[in-house]
Amino acid sequence: MSENENITGTSFFDRPNVQKDTIPVADGIPFGIEIMNNSTLGIGGAYAAWGKSYDNQQLPGFVGSRLGEPLLDKEVMNLSELGFVSRHHIPDLSAADHLELELEVGTRLLKEAVKANGWEASDVDGVLIGMSGPVSNDYVLQIAQRAGIRNDALKVSVHKACDGSMGALHLALNPDLGLPGQLNVAEELAGKKVLVGGIEGLSRFTSHARDKNALQLFGNGAGVIGVVPGETMKLMVGKSFENFDHEGLLQVRMYYPHSKEIVPGKSLLEISQDAPNHLRVAGMMHEPADGFPVVMAGLMGMVKLFVRSGVEVVSDVFREYSELMSSLDSGKHIDIGIVHHANYKINLLKGKQLLKEGIQFPMPWLLNDFGNVSAASCIIAFLRQLQSIKPGDHVMFDGFGAGTYYDVMAVSMG
Repeated sequence: MSENENITGTSFFDRPNVQKDTIPVADGIPFGIEIMNNSTLGIGGAYAAWGKSYDNQQLPGFVGSRLGEPLLDKEVMNLSELGFVSRHHIPDLSAADHLELELEVGTRLLKEAVKANGWEASDVDGVLIGMSGPVSNDYVLQIAQRAGIRNDALKVSVHKACDGSMGALHLALNPDLGLPGQLNVAEELAGKKVLVGGIEGLSRFTSHARDKNALQLFGNGAGVIGVVPGETMKLMVGKSFENFDHEGLLQVRMYYPHSKEIVPGKSLLEISQDAPNHLRVAGMMHEPADGFPVVMAGLMGMVKLFVRSGVEVVSDVFREYSELMSSLDSGKHIDIGIVHHANYKINLLKGKQLLKEGIQFPMPWLLNDFGNVSAASCIIAFLRQLQSIKPGDHVMFDGFGAGTYYDVMAVSMG
């Protein structure tokens, strides 16, 4: 794993290629978007943030205003040590303004991702979006319609907390994830133009939280890429894994349809169809008992939750990948790992544990100007690496999130 990069960096809005605007909701919400493209791979996309940018010095005051009381010195986290220098927050808004704001954000992301791939909106056959706490149950339907995407294109909403976008990408690439009696998403979308991403309005989601760590760690962020499954991105091996968080180390409110029942021997995921072309993949969460949106067990709890199982899943996929390369008499290796950025210490420890298993590949840190943006992080990290990826490169995607859910894939590019 590489060292934490550019930790003295500033706001995402200060990056030279970010296009800045103000979304006309309430008194105006700052918005920034960066477009990325690699024509040799045939892949492009866009990522964005919205709301005021708060650095580590400004953040305690903002969190105190949300809590209605100042943070004590001992409650202020050392966020730079965890890999974060800024993140984006919005003021308290009405429900109608929250909806309009995030619909506009999502619509802009889809439109720019379509253009970054050189497509027309009418070319798109699928839109798969990961979201921890959607602002509305039909969010993906609404942003796709606003972006001009055909009504008959498949839309999939994936609610697996921070693993949502990688769960969506895995669904688009891996036909083995198909369930009897359900549409096989990968088979349906093979060879077609597909948008995949994560859109996380976490400032809204955490606005009524009382957990002081969560309020300091999370912020808004979103990213969407365009892929043609089996052509511009081809799955080699992948594993999807569930391990329910009985201890409640990271408790998350389910603001989406789910029976909230655990059936022994059954998946924690519920697949439903809300409309003829809309599937919902919804994961069971350990919800806070007090009704708040999120409760964390502290940083060591997050390490316990994600590292042990995460290392096992990555090790399993890496082993399968190595066996595949051996069977092909190939000397290829993983060129880069795109790993969910819960925080830098978790990723660093995960890298060290993998090294003990003889597993090592580049895992760059790239999101210090966003904070933890949940399901958006892997997509943003991939887009920031996109220019350096070459046709034939092998990429390991490692998504993990509360619940607990893991989606790990080795893919061949271009």
